[in-house]
Amino acid sequence: MEPVILYIIIGGASLAAGTILGKLIFAKNTSKLVEDAKAEAKKIIADGQFQADTLKKEKQLEAKEKFVQMKADHERDVLQRTQKLSDSENRIKQKEQSLNQKEANLEKQLKENESIKENLNRQTEIVNTKRTELEKHQEEHIRRLEKVAGLSAEEAKKQLIESLTQEAQTKALVIQQEIIEDAKQKANKEARKIVIQTIQRTAAEQAIENSITVFNLESDEIKGSIIGREGRNIRAIEAATGVDLIVDDTPEAIVLSSFDPLRREVARLSLQRLVSDGRIHPARIEEVVEKTKRQLDDQVMDIGERTAMELGIHGLHKELIRMVGRMRFRSSYGQNLLMHSRETANLCSIMASELGMNPKLAKRAGLLHDIGKVPDEETELSHALLGAKLAEKYGENPAVVNAIGAHHDEMEMKFVISPIIQACDAISGARPGARREIMQQYIQRIKDLENLALAYQGVEKAYAIQAGRELRVIVEADKVTDNDSEKLSFEIAQKIQTEMTFPGQIKVTVIREKRAVNIAR
Repeated sequence: MEPVILYIIIGGASLAAGTILGKLIFAKNTSKLVEDAKAEAKKIIADGQFQADTLKKEKQLEAKEKFVQMKADHERDVLQRTQKLSDSENRIKQKEQSLNQKEANLEKQLKENESIKENLNRQTEIVNTKRTELEKHQEEHIRRLEKVAGLSAEEAKKQLIESLTQEAQTKALVIQQEIIEDAKQKANKEARKIVIQTIQRTAAEQAIENSITVFNLESDEIKGSIIGREGRNIRAIEAATGVDLIVDDTPEAIVLSSFDPLRREVARLSLQRLVSDGRIHPARIEEVVEKTKRQLDDQVMDIGERTAMELGIHGLHKELIRMVGRMRFRSSYGQNLLMHSRETANLCSIMASELGMNPKLAKRAGLLHDIGKVPDEETELSHALLGAKLAEKYGENPAVVNAIGAHHDEMEMKFVISPIIQACDAISGARPGARREIMQQYIQRIKDLENLALAYQGVEKAYAIQAGRELRVIVEADKVTDNDSEKLSFEIAQKIQTEMTFPGQIKVTVIREKRAVNIAR
């Protein structure tokens, strides 16, 4: 490779020298130039020879270095491969040793398993032999029992199961009844005593409020003055009081219609003053209505203060006293709200005293438990939660606040008096005559109660008596036994409790009568 490059360089130099000589031939007249050109050509040739030698030596050195580098790389690769082969041989030797060890262990385990298997086979044979002998003894024993009893094994087993089932059901029912009766006697003994004493000591007033009030007149001539020219007086009264005045053919009477008893009272008192005064016109009507409202507000405060004083409750906030007074003009399911609250307060006080608790705190909570039904503004909260919010706002005891909010299970009961308030509220509202009940609903409830009992097999007649507080069931003596009567009474009571809604409690009495009739001729 290097000689070729040298020859190329020398050839190039010769070509350059030839070119110069050519120029000198054309310049025949200038001999000096020819000599200079020759000298220059010799110099170029010498330079080219020197460069060629230098380049040749460099290339030879590079070739030697490259050869040495390649040799070193080759030796390094050979060493690495040799090392890898050695590592692989070592790993293979280790795996062979491990496999040999495992093989030896497996052979040992196989020998042990064979020995264990032989032992198990021998034990299995012994067990099978003993089982066969036991089966033979059992069959022989069964044949002897069948011969003595005169029944087959299946028949005896069936009779035994039936007998045990009936006996177990009867005993279970008896035990269940005994447990229930014992629990009732122990758990409700004091409760019945407290409720009975509370009902005996408290006299409840019954006041059923209607949505209308009849205002009586001395004569029908006053109707014209109340109506006024083109009805302006009656419109002014309705606008000022928010009550509808119904003037019809009813002699000497005007009907005031509104669902708000307080507004009806304002309208009634205003009409009474206007009729007594004789001056009936829109300006006078507005003046009298405003004056009546102020006086009624004073009356409401007086009612609240008098109620709190009669019950011995002190320290109530003025707003709470005003709400108590407003209860006088509210009703709940036909039951006057103030009378209901007073009755609940007295019941709570007596029940708390019997239980050894604070009667004043219970009475306070009983009086305030329905204050959420007489708010000044409309709200989306239920009356229990609203009442608790108002009581908390006006600084009532946390126990009272919790009892008010929890008496319809809308808040968790955190104090002992809370269930007392709930129970007394239910007693006051559920007693006979406390609240109105639509006749059709009452009749339907009685029919549903009787039909529920008649749906059971063996029931001949069913009568709901004592306003639906007791259900007497007459069964057929040939179809229902005495034990079945107890079971039937329990099942009917449970079904009434789960499927029907009723106030108080319902007593279920099952009557089984056996009659023997003969005729003497």
